[in-house]
Amino acid sequence: MTKNNDYKAHIEQLKRHSFDIGTYRPPSEGGSFSLLLRFTQNCPWNKCTFCGMYKRDKFVYRSVEEIKTDIDSVKAISDAITAVSWKLGHGGQADSDVGVAILRADPSFHTNQCFISVFNWLASGAGTAFVQDANSLIMRPPEFVEVLKYLRETLPTLTRVTTYARSKTLAQRRPEELKEICDAGLTRIHVGLETGDDELLQIVRKGVTGEEQIEGGKKAIEAGFQLSEYWMPDLGGRERWRQHAENTARVLTAINPHYIRSRPFVPWKGTPICEDYERGDLHLSSPHERLEELRLMIQNLDVTSKVCFDHAMNSWQHNRGGLLFRQDYEGYKFPDEKPVLLDRIQEGLDVDESTHTHVKDIMGVRSL
Repeated sequence: MTKNNDYKAHIEQLKRHSFDIGTYRPPSEGGSFSLLLRFTQNCPWNKCTFCGMYKRDKFVYRSVEEIKTDIDSVKAISDAITAVSWKLGHGGQADSDVGVAILRADPSFHTNQCFISVFNWLASGAGTAFVQDANSLIMRPPEFVEVLKYLRETLPTLTRVTTYARSKTLAQRRPEELKEICDAGLTRIHVGLETGDDELLQIVRKGVTGEEQIEGGKKAIEAGFQLSEYWMPDLGGRERWRQHAENTARVLTAINPHYIRSRPFVPWKGTPICEDYERGDLHLSSPHERLEELRLMIQNLDVTSKVCFDHAMNSWQHNRGGLLFRQDYEGYKFPDEKPVLLDRIQEGLDVDESTHTHVKDIMGVRSL
């Protein structure tokens, strides 16, 4: 049996290195255990009335040197884990026995997020990374290109590198800048579209128009990125559900992204839109009303996208008590599975509405 002393130096190396990890990433990046690397901190816009993710934090533009240092730290942690694995006779693999051995050697790694992130990334194949935080495309294009190339050179096993971006920022970037960023190694962009309705976009202070969303989305696709767009059922409440559904379908059809992901609206405590809700200026739709809105949007959607419900808030149920929609990351392929999805929506509408979990029950939001 290999003793701890045989890899003590590698444990010390693990303890010497750390890097900046943010809080938020898309569920699809969590499911693949993507490496989380913070190129910028927080959100440069930070005005959306429905979002409470970065409200207490100022945006920080990190330097190229800081980002490269973090990438070097990831490499050092990865090398140390791999070295321990070789010492234990596991051929460099980050498996459960290697993890247990490291934790026994130093229990502090139980709460070391840098170690946990890199270990899980290695164990899952070290193929994907997610660049944080809310809008990495705000970086100066030459600097973004430089750190992306360095990331790919330093961690050559990466096959997919993704990030969040705003439609407005994509629309403002020149096509050649986006192409250079794509060629440097960024492969997928996640965009919070939320709605395609201009009135609602103004109300929730997204800082973008439907036409700018179309422009930004088309530019991203033309540059070579995979594009994942998120929309927010019930963002307009009972007051604006129809225009929300119709205009969101219009904008998404014009973009035709690779993925369309549903993120039903929740009035998070402490956000301006929650104050609207509590005053009675905004009324949440019932589960069936949300399905009616979803049906109208889907009916009007003419795309070749994958339509996904990969989030717990898509909590509608079928008549056997299970989840109405598949919650995998690939979703329903349009147009082939559009009839299937419409059938599922009708099945949900046929279920007694009281059996559906209401968003207010999930989040503990007070019903007025």
